[in-house]
Amino acid sequence: MSGKHLTALAALAALTLAAAPAASGAEITFACGSTGIQSRLCDEAAKAWSAKTGNTVKVVAAPQSTSEQLALYQQFLTGKSSDIDVFQVDVIWPGILGSHFIDLKQQVDQATIDQYFPNIVQGLTRDGQLLALPWYTDAGLLYYRQDLLDKYKLKVPATWAELTAVATTIQEGERKAGNDRFYGFVFQGRAYEGLTCDALEWIASFGGGSIIGPDGKITIDNPQAAKALDTAASWIGTIAPDGVLNYMEEDARGVFQSGNAAFMRNWPYAASLAEAADSPVKGKVGYAPLPKGDGEGARNAATLGGWQIAVSKYSRNPKEAVGFAVYLTSRDEQKRRALEGGYQPTIPALYEDAEILAKRPFFKTTRQILEIAVARPSAVTGERYSEVSSLFWNAVHSTLSKNGDGATNLAQLQKELNRLSRGGRW
Repeated sequence: MSGKHLTALAALAALTLAAAPAASGAEITFACGSTGIQSRLCDEAAKAWSAKTGNTVKVVAAPQSTSEQLALYQQFLTGKSSDIDVFQVDVIWPGILGSHFIDLKQQVDQATIDQYFPNIVQGLTRDGQLLALPWYTDAGLLYYRQDLLDKYKLKVPATWAELTAVATTIQEGERKAGNDRFYGFVFQGRAYEGLTCDALEWIASFGGGSIIGPDGKITIDNPQAAKALDTAASWIGTIAPDGVLNYMEEDARGVFQSGNAAFMRNWPYAASLAEAADSPVKGKVGYAPLPKGDGEGARNAATLGGWQIAVSKYSRNPKEAVGFAVYLTSRDEQKRRALEGGYQPTIPALYEDAEILAKRPFFKTTRQILEIAVARPSAVTGERYSEVSSLFWNAVHSTLSKNGDGATNLAQLQKELNRLSRGGRW
């Protein structure tokens, strides 16, 4: 085992969350995310399945940054390590990591596969192989303080220009009232995959395309995309704190949920936490599609997210690992996660479930948002996607940091992507 791999193993081992009580069956290890209450939900699922089957599940927490997760997983998988059996994987990763995962189409009955959204299953299929099972889906969402809109007699903004104006008014009012830490808008501004998601939403909402078209043609160097980034850059130090340049999901949620922001861009998981009994903003939060830009092609846009469950080819206990994957993505477990954590199911029938809708009424909004979701260009770029995304988020971060404007940085990005793709031939 290489030194790098040992380092990666130590990093995950240091974050071990829980292991079910020792059992006589197989032992498998599950790499689970650590954002929000994911850790607790994964721990509970592991213990429930272990009690049911007699096997043991050790849950390890992956880094919060999706970029760091991917790098860590690549170390394990390229080294053909058997240390991790089951992986929580981003919707964009099958094209990058898929060669290391079991074809679940050969392991799972068709009735189980047919219960999921067909378009998600299609996105997880490469060369006829189903490389992961859909676990929960996601799309970017605008969170807002309804009580503050009421206080200042304002409406939910429909465009980014309106959001800028409304956020400015509320920020000025709240600071005059004594909260000098209050900001109008928080989002994910760190140079990582989360910024790719945010910036793709801005660009698509201005009619600026999706970085790379489905035909592989690079489209990012255009005036509407530049306008979108310049608009976002104008927020830094005005309605958004300078510190947002290093925010990930939980950083933005911490500011918003503590009552120190009027608007937030985040994923649906944050809704259940905002409505928790101990939340300072409980009962004060509303949810809406992210605003439109302006100009030709302007529309509401949300980046499609979501996480899946994949099984390593190098697992010493593949049968049990597949069984745990099926359990995690089952209807009952997805319903539990929807009720407990507000996670969006990948099973359409659950959006008609009266119990879920009673507790998570915002699912009606998020279901609509899923229908306008924009996919990142991972399918067309395949194994090169992580390089594409890194170049993109760095260009965006430079623009937000006032190191060049949108037009300059996107023109340079276009050249870099052209070299990477050998002229659009991915």
